[in-house]
Amino acid sequence: MSNKPNLSRRNFLGKAAAVGAVGAISPALITSCAPKGKSKIVEYLNCTLLDKAPDGPELKAGLIGCGGRGTGAAMNFLSAGPNLKITALADVFKDRLEDCRGKLKNDWKQEIADENCFVGFDAYEKLLATGVDIVILATPPYFRPIHFEAAVQAKKHCFLEKPVATDAAGARSIMASAKKAAGMDLSVVTGTQRRHQRDYVEIYKKVAGGAIGEITGGNVYWNQSKLWHTNPKPEWSEMEAMIRNWVNWTWLSGDHIVEQHVHNIDVGCWFMGNHPVKALGFGSRQRRVTGDQYDNFSIDYVFEDGRHMHSMCRQINGCGGGVFERFQGTEGAALLNGNNIRLVDLAGKDIWTFPYIVNAQGEKSIAIGPYDQEHIDLVTSIRTHKPINEAESTAISTMVGIMGRISAYTGKEVTFDEMMNSDMNLGPKTFVLGPVNDVSKELPIPGEAFVG
Repeated sequence: MSNKPNLSRRNFLGKAAAVGAVGAISPALITSCAPKGKSKIVEYLNCTLLDKAPDGPELKAGLIGCGGRGTGAAMNFLSAGPNLKITALADVFKDRLEDCRGKLKNDWKQEIADENCFVGFDAYEKLLATGVDIVILATPPYFRPIHFEAAVQAKKHCFLEKPVATDAAGARSIMASAKKAAGMDLSVVTGTQRRHQRDYVEIYKKVAGGAIGEITGGNVYWNQSKLWHTNPKPEWSEMEAMIRNWVNWTWLSGDHIVEQHVHNIDVGCWFMGNHPVKALGFGSRQRRVTGDQYDNFSIDYVFEDGRHMHSMCRQINGCGGGVFERFQGTEGAALLNGNNIRLVDLAGKDIWTFPYIVNAQGEKSIAIGPYDQEHIDLVTSIRTHKPINEAESTAISTMVGIMGRISAYTGKEVTFDEMMNSDMNLGPKTFVLGPVNDVSKELPIPGEAFVG
């Protein structure tokens, strides 16, 4: 089977899109707990990371996407504070929904009524009509823009799992919906974690306050072993097989530079104070056994002021690992590596370390993990009537990941402006559990994929 017509410049960059549909997108990154007119450092100095959200009227949440991450996010929401309930579930597959439903009943005493359980590609629309206050969006990322747009239209507060899109059209859609949500005073928190992680927030405040001077460049890395794959079953259609194996298909996940590495890329945009304006990189597929993705990337990102940030990510068994960020300043460096967040001077000597909780075995931790903190902050913002909206900043970070992916796929330099003016949409035209004929399934070849 050949899909050569899909391996074109249009497939990777799309054609120029009508940016008026989104409106002017500000390059400034939206941050949590951000009072208007304040600098980024003051925003975070004034942001209280509570251990529990305050009490208040009952908040009902609906979960769209009942897989492992969605089920986990629902549990994080329930643990965020008092008087919280999950009242509706939606998924394309009934078995996923029932697994999640059973866990919520057994572990959290949450009884979800039959009439509030919805299956199919239109399940999200039915869930939004049930009267929930909040929606948790945790399907494969391709569907995030569609679901977020509908949720904002229905005037729901949202939690969006990362990444928020897999292609340029999707990222731009998120930006447009984010602006609408802001106009409605809706709270939107995203699952990038680090902006709600206490050691990251504290070192950010130090760096923004000038502790290492001016940042001159950075490194953002996520190198680990293979994630997972699911082999198709004879009774599954092609669409079902793809969705159940979504993390290995670019149109559904964005490739791992977007799906997973967006955590680090988002930290880079956050600490560097803006997004890069162009990317040149490479990647390859060495050992992946399903899907159409690469299993390693190396990208040189360049910012408007000439600073560089190196991005590296890999998912291959038996290789050296490392998930961390490093930012070099004129007077020192910020090292963000697991439970070892610290600042060093130019000689490499520690000048500040985060005050971790240390147990009898010497293991370090923070009081509240970011998976829970995200939902505590979301519920707190709703109950204190102080909306926060992270959707645009996460869409920008997602777009940066997409920009790097396309550079690696094509072997060419790609700019952020090209992304912002692209109508690239990787998904099929229709969604049914049958054949998938209008998405690319071939491995991109640098130097050949960028044609036309």
